[in-house]
This record gives sequence, C-alpha cells and structure tokens, in this order.
Amino acid sequence: MSFNKIFILGAGAIGSAFGALLSRRNDVTLIGRKDHVDVVNKSGLTLLGDAKGKFFVEAETAIREVPSDSLIFLTTKAYDAASAVTGIKSIIRNDTVILVLPNGLGIKDIAEKVVEDRAEVVRGLVTSAAEFFEPGKISFWQGETVLESTQTSERIARVLSESGLKTVISNEMQEEIWRKLTVNCVLNPLTTILQVKNNEILLESLKEIRHEIIRECIDVGKAEGTRFERNLEECVERKIGRYTNYSSMYQDIMKRKKTEIDFLNGKIVELGRKHSIPAPVNEALVGLIKFLEVQRK
Repeated sequence: MSFNKIFILGAGAIGSAFGALLSRRNDVTLIGRKDHVDVVNKSGLTLLGDAKGKFFVEAETAIREVPSDSLIFLTTKAYDAASAVTGIKSIIRNDTVILVLPNGLGIKDIAEKVVEDRAEVVRGLVTSAAEFFEPGKISFWQGETVLESTQTSERIARVLSESGLKTVISNEMQEEIWRKLTVNCVLNPLTTILQVKNNEILLESLKEIRHEIIRECIDVGKAEGTRFERNLEECVERKIGRYTNYSSMYQDIMKRKKTEIDFLNGKIVELGRKHSIPAPVNEALVGLIKFLEVQRK
C-alpha cells in the first residue's frame, strides 16, 4: 500500500533523484531551493546515469500542509536536519512517517528530539550516488537503500522497490550505519582534498592513509558497542571502487557550501575523545576540510 503523499524534504542530488523515480507511481512533491524548484516546475527534472529521462514532478520551496498518511524523506545535509524538521513540526500528524537519510551519526536522534511523539521516525541509509551541478539536472548511480527494521519499514521498502529503487531491511542498523560512516570518512575528505572522483583514491600510495582512517573508525566504533567484520578494509575499498562520481563533500566545496565533516570524521574525533582514543588522521582531515570551507567562501 502506497502513502497518500510523499515529500522529499531537501531535494538536492539524492533527494531529487529519489523524488523523480518515486513520482512514477506516487504523488510526490520535491522541497528544495528556489532556483532548482523553478527549473523543475518550468522544464521538468532531467535524470542522467542509471535512470535516464525527464520527470515532471511537483516542486515547492516549503511544505505548507501535510495530508494524512504522508511519508517525508529527509534528504537535507546533516547539519540542516534539525532546522528542517523543526520547520514542519507544527504541521506533521500522528500518522506521518519521516525517513531520515542524511549521512553521519546521530541524525535519527536529532530528528526524534525535535519531533518528540508527533510522528514516527525511521532511519535509512543510501548507497546510491548522485551529482548536482546544475538546477533541474541530476546524474544518478543506483545503489541500495537500507532501512532499519520497524513496523513501517516493509511498507516503505515496497514503495521504493516498486519505483525501481533497490531496498533492504536490516536488523543490524548500528553496524550498517558505522560501515557507511567508515566509507564516508575515507571517501569524502580524501576526494575533496585531492579534487578527484571517488574511485581515484584507490591508488597504492594512499593505502596506508585509507587503512589508518578505517582503523581509527573501528577503534572508536568498538568503544561505542559496534561490531565490525574482519576484512573491513577490503569491504570499504570494494565499495569505493564502484563509485565513479564526485563525492558529495567535493560537490559542496565546489559550490562554496558547508560540508558534513562534523558528522563524519568530526564524529570519530569527538567520540574518540569521549573514550580517550586518539584519532589523529581523522582529526587532520577535519582540519584540512575546515580550511577548504573557509578558503572557498
């Protein structure tokens, strides 16, 4: 059974791609920046890559009313999650479901703290990739969406799958979150600093740096009660090798925008300090990305 209404709150690269594909079978509204919204409403949304086509989907700059039985995809940047959910708190309903998809640790907690008991919050992870360098045009590479196991997850998974978006439900969401976090801690800052596409950081000369980032993530994650597979380095590098796009962090720097570094490598440093575990490589990457943020302003 579909939802009466689907909103994509934060229609950037991934959000716009998901909204376009979901609009094939659902009533979808993209919520994004005015320049993007204007192009989509005038000329449609063009998808390139694994899902080519032009999609005529409704787009607005804000959610003004939430109908009954609505599903809201939260696809903002991690640092905008709290303000985005706060902006809709007064209009969500008891039967509203918010699917939280931003990168990083603690995003579901942020949303639940704002929402309180007004709506259901479900955590999800996206391994698909997307690029957004021009309003109304998105390049998309299909991965999969991982949902935590809840009563509503089966229903969300069906909606995604029926729209051509590969979806799985996991009973080990903490491990899934930390695995994705580790991939992002390697991929995002290195591609941004070196100004290359994701799979280009797999050079042998960067192997020790990649593996040290991963080792620090494992040490901190274990202290937080997370279990990791033995060959995590190989798993991370296999995943990175599939991505031929520019990382979201590199795209942010190119657009002179703030990055999600505080929710990625910054979280490793923060939690490392909590457990008295040093994370010098992740800390160095945070400093370098912060420098680029200031330099690009």
